This record gives sequence, C-alpha cells and structure tokens, in this order.
Amino acid sequence: MRRATALVLLVCIVSAGAIPALGVGAGGHQSDTGSADVTANSSTNVTILSYNDIQTAAAKDGNLPRLVHRIDERRAAHDNPTFVMGGGDELSPHALSPVSKWRAPVDVLNLIGPDADTIGNHDLDYGVDAFTNASRASEFPWVVSNLVNETTGKTVEGTKRYEVVERGGVKVGIVGAVYPGVDGSVSENLSARDITAKPVVPSIRKYERVLREREDVDVTVVLLHEGTNEAETVANRTDTDVVLTGHDEVVYRPRVVNGTIISETQARAEYLSEINLTVENGEVVAANGHLLNVTDATPKNETASDIIDDYRSEVDLDSTIAYTETPLDARFATNYHRESNYGDLVTDAMRAKTGADVAITNAGGIRSNSVYGPGNVTGGDVFNTLPFGNEVVTVELTGRELEETLASQVTPLESEAGQQYGAEIAMQVSGVRFEWVGHEGRDQIRDVYVNGERLDPNATYEVAVNDFMAGGGSGYPLADEPVVNRTNELLSTTVVDYLKEKKRIAPTTDGRIRRVDTTLDDASVSLDERGKVVMHFDAPADYDGTVAGTFVVSTPGNRTVEAEKVTYDAEEGRLAVRFDDAELAALLGCERPADLDLYGSYNSSKYDQVYFDHSRVNADVTATLAANGGHAKETNETDDTDETSERTASPTPTAATA
Repeated sequence: MRRATALVLLVCIVSAGAIPALGVGAGGHQSDTGSADVTANSSTNVTILSYNDIQTAAAKDGNLPRLVHRIDERRAAHDNPTFVMGGGDELSPHALSPVSKWRAPVDVLNLIGPDADTIGNHDLDYGVDAFTNASRASEFPWVVSNLVNETTGKTVEGTKRYEVVERGGVKVGIVGAVYPGVDGSVSENLSARDITAKPVVPSIRKYERVLREREDVDVTVVLLHEGTNEAETVANRTDTDVVLTGHDEVVYRPRVVNGTIISETQARAEYLSEINLTVENGEVVAANGHLLNVTDATPKNETASDIIDDYRSEVDLDSTIAYTETPLDARFATNYHRESNYGDLVTDAMRAKTGADVAITNAGGIRSNSVYGPGNVTGGDVFNTLPFGNEVVTVELTGRELEETLASQVTPLESEAGQQYGAEIAMQVSGVRFEWVGHEGRDQIRDVYVNGERLDPNATYEVAVNDFMAGGGSGYPLADEPVVNRTNELLSTTVVDYLKEKKRIAPTTDGRIRRVDTTLDDASVSLDERGKVVMHFDAPADYDGTVAGTFVVSTPGNRTVEAEKVTYDAEEGRLAVRFDDAELAALLGCERPADLDLYGSYNSSKYDQVYFDHSRVNADVTATLAANGGHAKETNETDDTDETSERTASPTPTAATA
C-alpha cells in the first residue's frame, strides 16, 4: 500500500535557484492545481542527505573533504530528524588503491557517519573477502537485499538486507539492492563463490513488506546501485517512498515518479542531495528536494583532508612525470563512444611494454571523467585515470577471435542501453584499426587491419589486455583464452613508465576506431572540365543534409584527402563528392593500388543518435575508381552549379592508377 497520500516536489540546484513546486496527488498523479493540501497536525519533518559513487574523489584533498563539510553544514541547519545515506561505489576506484585499497574511503565515511550505504560493483573491486574486511572497519551498516550466497542463504558477508533507524520519533527503513549483472563487472568471479544477484524488484518488494508490517517504519528508502532508469522502474512497481540511486553517474534532480521521490548526485562528491519529507501519522504526505553543489568554493573538513593527505604521503602522486602539449581526454563519454587520444596513449604503452601485435583496454577502466593538460602530467593523474589494481597480460587470439573480441563491446543504438547512452564501442586500442556499426542486424565490426595489414581470420595474434578483461570482465570473451605472458605490473605503472621515457607528448587520434551507420554502394567516378575527380553515389534514404567539412578519402593508415565539395541532389537522391586529382594521386602513390575508403557525416531523418550529432556514411572508393577501368566521364561541375552533364573523357593517371 502506498503510504503517501500527497507529495509536493520542489526541484532545484541551490546555486541555480528554485523551480516552482510540482503537485502530485495520491498514486503519483500530478494535480491540476500544482499544489497539495497538507494538514499540519502531528506532522514531523524529516531530512535525508545522500551521495553516491565517491570513487576517485577518495584519493584527493578536494571534493570529498568538501562533501563532508556540506553534510555537517546541512545537518546543523536542521533541528528535525536528519539521515545520511550512500548509493554505492564508495570504496573504489581511486588513485590510492595501490597503498590503501578501501581504507582511505572507509576512514572518511566513518567521519561522515552515514546511517547506511549499499554495495556497488566497485565496492567489490578488491574481492569479496576484502569487502568483508572493509565492512568490519566501517562504523555504519552496508545494506543489500539481493546479493545472496546460495550456500548460506544469506547476503554477502559484511552486509544486511535492511536497516531500521529511529530518530526523533520517526522510524526509517532502508533496503539496498545492486543490479543483477554485477558479476560481470567485478574482478572476482562471484558465481564461483556461489554468490548471485537476484532480481531487484521482487527483493525490494519482499523487504519493503517486512519493513512496513514487521518493523512498522514510517518511511521506506531504497538504496539502489543500478541507475535512474531502473530507479523509475522501482518507483512504478513498488510502494517505496524514496529511491536514492547510483551507478550511471548522472545528475538526477529529485523528482517524483508514481509517488516515489528519486535522486542521484552524479559522482565523485560533486553534489549532495537533500530530500525533505513531511510525515504524518506514519505516512509520508509531502516531499521536496534539491541538489547542493560541491565546488572549489566549498570549505573542506580539515579532518577529512588530513586522512587523505596521510595516505597520499605514502606514495608519490604529485611529482611531474611528463608534459603534454595536447589535452588528454579521460572523459567517459569519449572513451565509451569513440577513439580518444588518452586511450591511444594507454594502449600504446601496453603494446610497448609487451611487444604484442595489438593492445585493447576496456573503456570502463579509464576513470576520473576529466581532461588533463595541456601541461604537466603527474603520477597521480595517471593513477586517478587508471585506479584499478589491474595488471597487463598477453593472450593469443586467432584473427576470427580478435574480431569477435572487438564486436563484444559494441552496444547498438536500438538496444535499451543504446537508447539511454547512444551506440557505444566501449574500448580503446593500439595496433589495430577497424570500422564499427552501431546498429542491430548488421556486421558490427568490419575492415579490420592489424599493423597495416588486413586481418587474417586464421592467423594468430598476440593481444595485450588487462587481467580483468582476460578473466571475462566487461563481457570480453577471453576467459578461456591462454595467457602467454604476464608483466606482473599494474597497468597504471606501465603507463607511468611509458610517460617518463617519452618526457614530452602530444597525442592525437589517428583513425583506429571508425564509426559507420550506412554503406554507400559502389557507383561511378567522373572528371569535371578542370580535371577534378567527382565520385557519384546513391544517397542513403535517410539523408537529410551534409555536415560540412566531414567528407574525406582515407587510407587504412589514416592518411586523408578532404573533399573540395559535396553536392546532394534531393530530387534524384544522389551525392556528388569532388576531390582534387593531384591530391588523390599523391595519396594513392604508384607502387600498387591502395585500399581507400570514403567517409562523411550527414544529418539523418531516421536515427536519433542520442550521443552522436550525426550519422556516418562509408564507401569503398578503391572499387569505385577501379571499376571505371580508366574510362572516366567528364562533367561541367564547377563551384557555381550543382548540375552536371557528363561526356566520355580520356583516361587520367588518377583513375587509371586507382
């Protein structure tokens, strides 16, 4: 039974000001008046403060000490019962992992004194036994209702299914849950230890009933480490009052869904959520919520700063190891969706260390969601971006297995995750170049080259990865592949040593990972009256305009020539792409025909790309040029007209050589 008879939600970020309240009637339906009538008799105000995904903030004297100050500040601001809770992923990853593992964040969390926290996948980064030790050192309970040891029937050691906290005459019941796919996201094989993550909603329903009927709580709170979409599912399918979520690391300003108020504070101690409830006669009758910014201007809690500084003193994180002339992009959005220059640097370092043909690292292994430089790069910067205790290993794969490994990380746009985040290619690579297609029902990896040579499906390649991937983590199909070499060295150390040797760097992307949405069939090539090469194609059916400056012809080694002009004839559904003949001849060379591809971006009338701004076309230009056998056609296409009239022309060196 839904306890709340009415909910009023106020959504804001404090620094941005307030937004008018939304009135929500019983059952979560918005009222016509935009307000709700609340009787003041026997009411108690309750405040819930929350955070989630502290992660890399645990290793810096920055946002985490500021978050501690914010929590102390907001506790002091209220004379009503105030509760503090966490949404998981507090213990890892962070740059102090090699020295302190879970100890630094636990020490700071003990200073905060939350009423409960839940398990996230990264809280298990050091293994189940290490988490148990972390829980024993925690002066607060960890709650998770659905992560169960099938042998004992109990939740994972060091956790409780729920917690009840009574303060100021109000009883709050707190139940935790983690997403069912957590086993594929942690360093230890949970199923090998007979640990299973049960479905979330049935677990929450079960213990919500226990809290209501047996514990007689006034307020139920779910700490859900699964993300905002799943939080909304919980709101729609249970009767809980509050869902505090994490995992997808987004800003989700408190709002009501079907009578349940939901909130998320992104990550890395960047926000504090504050939800205020009105409780009458054992029921929540009103709620309002906002997010408070944690910025450089927020004062630090000195004790929290001292704790972190003490751990930092045990390892040199602040010495400069290199200088970068270009910004190093360690943002999640980049590394999950496209080639990044930092991903190139990391995988180049892996290949240099191992001598492997190819190196691959998982996008989720690159953390901090920050950009570094231009300027000095410190060891702490590297450990902050590569905070896991993963070591570099080498596996042997056939060409066919390598292609399957690349394909395992494609999330198609049409999938549920693709609709939330966009199509993804969740990896960074070195020694290999390929195209990927982020749509269902198509070959999602194609045109693969290893060190400049087309992939041989039957050949054997040495591939450097981290040991988390080698064990099958993040969905990589490598668990049964033989490990032929172990560096016995952390990936972060490998990158630090690589940068120390380079001293000065200026990494850029070079076309290792190329996105394609649509393939253009081979068409024709012609020459205009000035000897310019014009390639003609049937345009994709969803073509809705050219993105300027994006059409190029490229070699597998990423040498490119940019198109001089692109003409789209909407009535005929045709594309004409013009190139300078001399530039194409220089690109091709004289020794042998080269593999050439045309790439270009266009606005699509079919796809809402979610993440990307446009769709990408690809065509095999070598085949288009060669198919003419040196017999091109001449057109009168110029800068002043988009209309063409064609006539047979003499062969040209470019067309003949291609």
